[in-house]
Amino acid sequence: MVKKKNVLRVIPLGGIQEIGKNITVFEYGGDIIVVDCGIIFPEDEMLGIDIVIPDFTYLVENMHKVRGLVLTHGHEDHIGAVPYLLKQINIPVYGSALTLGLLEYKLEEHGLIESAKLNVKKSGDIIKLGVFSVEFINSNHSIADSMALAIRTPVGTVLHTSDFKIDYTPVAGEPMNLQRIAELGEEGIRLLMADSTNVEKEGFTISERVVGESFEAIFAKASGRIIVATFASNVHRVQQVVNAAIKFNKKIIVFGRSMHNVMRKSLELGYLTIPPGTLIEPEEMDGYSPDKLVFIATGSQGEPMSALRRMALETHRKAEISKGDLVIISASAIPGNEKPINKLINGILKKGGDVIYEALHDIHSSGHACKEELKLIHSLAKPGLFMPVHGEFRHLKRHSDLAKSVGMADKDIFIMENGKVLEIDEYSAAIKGTVPSGYLMVDGLGVGDVGNIVLRDRKHLSQDGLITVVVTIEKSTGEIIAGPDVITRGFVYVKESELLINTIRDKTSEALYGLDLAAMDYNAIKNVIRKKLREFLYKETKRNPMILPIIMEI
Repeated sequence: MVKKKNVLRVIPLGGIQEIGKNITVFEYGGDIIVVDCGIIFPEDEMLGIDIVIPDFTYLVENMHKVRGLVLTHGHEDHIGAVPYLLKQINIPVYGSALTLGLLEYKLEEHGLIESAKLNVKKSGDIIKLGVFSVEFINSNHSIADSMALAIRTPVGTVLHTSDFKIDYTPVAGEPMNLQRIAELGEEGIRLLMADSTNVEKEGFTISERVVGESFEAIFAKASGRIIVATFASNVHRVQQVVNAAIKFNKKIIVFGRSMHNVMRKSLELGYLTIPPGTLIEPEEMDGYSPDKLVFIATGSQGEPMSALRRMALETHRKAEISKGDLVIISASAIPGNEKPINKLINGILKKGGDVIYEALHDIHSSGHACKEELKLIHSLAKPGLFMPVHGEFRHLKRHSDLAKSVGMADKDIFIMENGKVLEIDEYSAAIKGTVPSGYLMVDGLGVGDVGNIVLRDRKHLSQDGLITVVVTIEKSTGEIIAGPDVITRGFVYVKESELLINTIRDKTSEALYGLDLAAMDYNAIKNVIRKKLREFLYKETKRNPMILPIIMEI
């Protein structure tokens, strides 16, 4: 593909037509900057996979051009894959204090903290990266220190909102800097890239302060222990739990490693304020009556290893759900997590606890802008071009419709795909070509070594099980001197299926009878066994287990 000179190339490598894995490349001539570098959690069919990260092939191939990585905020879907990128390209990283503070934990785990080039920036700061300059603009989201970005390029300014909402009464810090966005709009914004996650929701997102008022009302009536489950990264939500606990003279115990880490870093950087003596250790809880205790825990999505889930299943070493406990799930369900959350709620209720969740009370405020907030951003920015981001296809389509409703022409709106290239000059824009994209699956320490073939085998094994048939052959004569022996896993229970196992042995012997095993290639022998057993087993059981013949020779 021939690259045009003097054009801005905007290349999403992730985060388009999906929720998560956000990463966007901006390229002009010999300079590249990268905005965000996140993960996405595996889908159900990705058996055994821990996380999914973007494919960095294009960046690695052009590493000599990459001037830096700019982070908008500290959520996993925006910073989770940074260590994997820095292992391949050690570039400078820019972001707010909390964003980089949370990133440090990840870099320490990967042994990269010493070599990482981290640069703390605040709202209003401008950095120069090759031909690009990037201005950090204060924003509101469900994590503190979130930033929108004004990226100045030779063909005009790009406004990247990242994840945002407009909160006129934030718990801490300033409201989103709409004045600066309006100023940029008057100067001229060539391209707007805006969050599409909540485009289907009417009206405005409720303020985070409303959640605090709900906490106080709930805490005032509670007669037992209160357990609040929320995202560890939502520092403002945690602060409001702390404020309510202080108001009603309650002690706080923190459960969950990520919650401990985020709270420790937030206290260290001044984003969280907790008076001395308010936090106590789990070992101290017996010294207080239940109505004087508040737990802050991970597990709002019903995650299997989260603190709240283990409390409900009585597998937590230091606490469990008891009769009289009030559990507040202060989060909305991430799409796909509805089932584990419902299972968690049922488990808590069976244990004698009570549960309050979003459908029952205003105990959650989304971090994403609804329709009217999006219209406001469009009206202030007055962009020449628009690319909806952060959403599945339906969200991007709805957002493009919204853009048209506020006056944009269809020809100036681009619904992208990961890997597609949007080329922009001063007068025109068009989608031209693709670059390598997609995803890499991380399983333990392995990155990208699990592909579709491995996933297919895992799915096959999980659904139908495995049969191993072992035959020992005398090499020179081809005589079978031991076996066939049959071992099964995940197929049938051997003790209750002895007749079937014996028949498998007989069918294997039949398949090999009369063959010149000394002259045959062992792969050919294995194929004979597979074919015979596959036909037999499907006829007898209507199952297709994985058949693994093993030929031993003496």
